[in-house]
Amino acid sequence: MILIALTILTVLAVILGLAALVPFTRISHGVVRMCEFPRLQMAAIAFVCLLATPVLVTDPVWLYPPLFTFIVVLAIHAYAIGQFTPIRKPQSHVYDGDVDGDNVVSVLSCNVKMSNRDYERCLAMARRADADLALFMETDEGWAEGLSPLKQTYPHVISRPYDNSYGMILYSRLELENVEVKFLAMDKVPCFICDVRLKNGRSFRIYCVHPEPPVPNADSSGRDAELIRVAKLAREDSKPSIVCGDLNDVAWSHTTRLFQRLSQLLDPRVGRGFYNTFDARYPVLRWPLDHLFHDEHFSLVTIRRCEHIKSDHFPIFFKLALTSSPTVIDDVEAPNGEDHAEAEDIKKQADELDRKAVGTDWEK
Repeated sequence: MILIALTILTVLAVILGLAALVPFTRISHGVVRMCEFPRLQMAAIAFVCLLATPVLVTDPVWLYPPLFTFIVVLAIHAYAIGQFTPIRKPQSHVYDGDVDGDNVVSVLSCNVKMSNRDYERCLAMARRADADLALFMETDEGWAEGLSPLKQTYPHVISRPYDNSYGMILYSRLELENVEVKFLAMDKVPCFICDVRLKNGRSFRIYCVHPEPPVPNADSSGRDAELIRVAKLAREDSKPSIVCGDLNDVAWSHTTRLFQRLSQLLDPRVGRGFYNTFDARYPVLRWPLDHLFHDEHFSLVTIRRCEHIKSDHFPIFFKLALTSSPTVIDDVEAPNGEDHAEAEDIKKQADELDRKAVGTDWEK
């Protein structure tokens, strides 16, 4: 019995140890990048194993190797996810003015899951959220038609429905200007870029993105390159900026942290919570995939996760205020030479890609 317990603990220690360490290799492959997603779950498993090991293994010779491994694994995951707990100082300043003022904007980000056809449930959720901007992802022609009743209250629309699970539609009550639809890394994987005119006359730029996800049988170059290119655009933008959407990356990953350093955008979840949006169907397998980042000209009013709409994602709602002067609680770390070199390597790898976006057949 002791031998069986020791064997199981040793196997778990090896698996958890490799899964915790392999993302540090910076290999742009789905298997490596996916190891960054379930840090919450792996931390929980490591903690249980840490408690069980001294009970099941009494011989010091066999006790310390798995025990030490579980401690290291737990420390690595705690360091990565700890920034989204109250132990870390928030990055985004909380707005203390009129939360319904003319300088306030609300954004709904919703991955509908293309094969989900419950249009009415999604419409009901969007109407309850009552956001100024409503971004829908994985929208094909069926979803474009199903969401069309929103045009009654959202007169400004950018729509690129595709049947490859990368279609997007942006509905806005506020005037949209200088609208661009770009394909930053992959064909038929759009990025919406436009200026949003607030009620007080000021404007900001929003970048709506939904890059491809990492998968076990492909590289992650397409996703990584799109995030890097959006970071560069936002950093060079003279207007206040927001980036939002399903980034297909967890908030604590190396790629997302690199995106933040290059863009210098703030994550309102830092110091406040995980706000896990995927997978909505399985409570024990959830992590934050849907994001909003903003620059220092915005202060946070609120974040909330919306109700389930039969998608594999929960919609998420953000409300921000465009302030008259920049306000930051905790600055984002500045990029260094290594970050810029890595960004160039990522873009070069993406330029050499000769394939369609991954997952284009999942929803058919």
